[in-house]
Amino acid sequence: MTEWLRRGRASLAFAFLVQGVTFALLVTRIPAIQDRYGISDGLLPLFLAAVPILAGVGSVGTEQLVKKVPPSLVLRWSQPVVLLALLGVGAGDALWQVAVALGAFGFAVGALDASMNMLGVSLQRAYGRSIMLGFHAAYSLGGIVGASLAWAGAHWDLSLFVSYVPVVGVLLPAALIGSRWYVDAEGAEAGAAEAGGRGHGVVFKVLLPLCLVMTFAYIGDSTVSNWSAKYLEDVLGSSEEVSTVPYNVYMVMTLVGRGLGDLGVRRFGAVAVVRAGSVVAALGFAVVAVAPGAWVGIAGFTVLGLGLCVIVPQTFAAAGRLFPGASDAAVARLNIFNYVGFLIGSPLVGALGDAWNYRGAMVVPMVLVLLTLLYARSFAPGPDRYGDGHEWPRTADVGRGSNGL
Repeated sequence: MTEWLRRGRASLAFAFLVQGVTFALLVTRIPAIQDRYGISDGLLPLFLAAVPILAGVGSVGTEQLVKKVPPSLVLRWSQPVVLLALLGVGAGDALWQVAVALGAFGFAVGALDASMNMLGVSLQRAYGRSIMLGFHAAYSLGGIVGASLAWAGAHWDLSLFVSYVPVVGVLLPAALIGSRWYVDAEGAEAGAAEAGGRGHGVVFKVLLPLCLVMTFAYIGDSTVSNWSAKYLEDVLGSSEEVSTVPYNVYMVMTLVGRGLGDLGVRRFGAVAVVRAGSVVAALGFAVVAVAPGAWVGIAGFTVLGLGLCVIVPQTFAAAGRLFPGASDAAVARLNIFNYVGFLIGSPLVGALGDAWNYRGAMVVPMVLVLLTLLYARSFAPGPDRYGDGHEWPRTADVGRGSNGL
């Protein structure tokens, strides 16, 4: 590995970390955002649904945009927009202002997520071994930092704006500096297309099982990110301060699972790792649903994080294997189902919670995560084998990023 590729890997991992911090600061303060702007319980699901809808639009646009500019350029400028939109969420005092800020956040995060994972898939191909879970581990570490900062804000009764200003002030320039070393592994795409013989575009029928798995995983993830704080407060009777803990421990366990996940994929293969993750995640949801109190509920979210964390990174990696000559397009289309999962999951849990009860609502993502077992064979290595002891197609010439560094 060249030093240039190592720097590219480190800078991309930092971008994942920054996004983890940013997203956690938004979702763990949903009750505070709701109170600040007077958003009713009936209107809250609409606000939560608007973000993934616009993010899906951003992901679709990114698929078209990267035909003209490198994914590194999209990532370099979408991340600052996401950070500034977060600041906007805390700065307003009228309903239309938070709507505009969340809209900008959603659209930009779609471009950011798609471009980050495009770069991750192509770098994994250039490295010749499983490294994708490591990028998502950096996201989890960012989530831990963000959730901890949110806890501090709630503990010290700080306003959203005061909580967000120092974070954005540090991360915005750091992200711009780090973006100088992004790597667009264009040569890897060309070499893989020749080796894999699938350089003629994405066949949706082949991609569909992975799209379903992505949807199921993000229904589960959105349940944690959007409803864990409210679940602990309203159902399990915790304080606002304690209600920030579930997302934090969830992210701690996703960090642990993803930190070890690449080793697991290399040793046991992606299929076994995804199957094990699905079963453990379902167990976590079951514990949350029957929890008698806040700390048992937190334990359920802890188990849930350990299982669910491996599924999404492996889904992106599997899409890259299926279409090595068109992995950017495959990742962008697959990324849409990230937001489909959020779009379905958040309103679904809210609607079931209001119409029935929130304990029963937790059973739905549990069953959907278990359905991943039906599609686990889609993660099996094909001609382009990752992490199973077989040789990968390697790339000797990896194209430089759009910034020429």
